[in-house]
Amino acid sequence: MGTVTFLLMTLTALVALWLGLGVRVVRQFERGVLFRFGRVVGEPREPGLRFIIPVVDHLEKVNLQIVTLPVPAQEGITRDNVTVRVDAVVYFRVVEPIRAIVDVEHYRFAVEQVAQTSLRSIIGKSELDDLLTNREQLNQGLELMIDSPAVGWGVHIDRVEIRNVELPEQMKRSMSRQAEAERERRARVITAEGEYAASHRLAEAAHVMADTPSALQLRLLETVVEVAAEKNSTLVLPFPVELLRFLERGASSAASAEDGQADEQRSSAEVVAELTEKLTQQIGPRNDADVREEATTS
Repeated sequence: MGTVTFLLMTLTALVALWLGLGVRVVRQFERGVLFRFGRVVGEPREPGLRFIIPVVDHLEKVNLQIVTLPVPAQEGITRDNVTVRVDAVVYFRVVEPIRAIVDVEHYRFAVEQVAQTSLRSIIGKSELDDLLTNREQLNQGLELMIDSPAVGWGVHIDRVEIRNVELPEQMKRSMSRQAEAERERRARVITAEGEYAASHRLAEAAHVMADTPSALQLRLLETVVEVAAEKNSTLVLPFPVELLRFLERGASSAASAEDGQADEQRSSAEVVAELTEKLTQQIGPRNDADVREEATTS
């Protein structure tokens, strides 16, 4: 009786052990590829608790999450003969678990090797300016180059990003000088455009003053007043008598042309008197004899 009980307990333990060895758990982001005697059986196993036959079956789990794969920096020569080092990052995921296990030995290693060769190819086909400013288009081209062979492995390339472009120190200095020269060129262009516009304004002002000579004489008096206000020293200015005669003629012509407004307009003598008074106030105390002497001398 004791021997039978011992045998039953031993048999129960062996069965429990055998069943325990056949229990597998497939997580939500995984799929299980079942091999029986070395051959794939059925479709990939869905997430949950799965049973296999120990020794006979083997369940290979495949991760379906997006994998981030850094691509080591690759050195190459661009189309415009510049040596650069470029690194990238590849985002991919398995879409066909059976093909990823059966058709390629290590799909992650295979994707990494294809990414490195594709990156070197992109470097050789591109110019330096494209690597620095047109990365989006290069990323798309690199993605197509890697995805083409990866499709046969049950792998889908979601995205490829070029991260860093390392340049030789000499090239960095050359680019810095080029950028500085470009900024200087733009500054000179802006200055030249400003001078060009100012010259046109001066030309227009010259035409106006040529048509109206009195405007030039009045501008001269205003300039004298401004200069006198800025300087503390005595200002000696020869006053042309012809200016008085010119203003007198201008005032007479204006009075004859506008009969209704003759009383409202000031004569040239009044204008000159007002400007002379301002000039005298700005220049400072001076004796009348000096002023009369300077006017007589001119």
